[in-house]
Amino acid sequence: MKDTRLQFRRRHSYNTKSNKTRVIKTPGGRLNILYVTKQASVPKCGDCGLKLRGMKALRPNQLKNSITSKRQKHVTRAYGGARCGGCVRQRIIRAFLIEEQKIVKRVLNDQSKKK
Repeated sequence: MKDTRLQFRRRHSYNTKSNKTRVIKTPGGRLNILYVTKQASVPKCGDCGLKLRGMKALRPNQLKNSITSKRQKHVTRAYGGARCGGCVRQRIIRAFLIEEQKIVKRVLNDQSKKK
């Protein structure tokens, strides 16, 4: 039976979430350790918590990295990359209705002053 015990390739020796490994076989037939990166999560809407469409699931250091283009980090819309389309629509409608309410109040004030 072949010995499958392996040593870590990095100096970090503890069994933590950031130090997960897999045993792989190299083309030369040697067994080696492959470090498994953490699963990336899709960005979520700040209002409703839904996953944002059109956004890549990336780790924080990949988001900061210059290799990832700006096009992959956000959506070309107001609040793109921070809020989902439904929440943006609600914000726009809310703002419009508030403005309309102010106009109606102003008109009613003017009418009451004329009488």
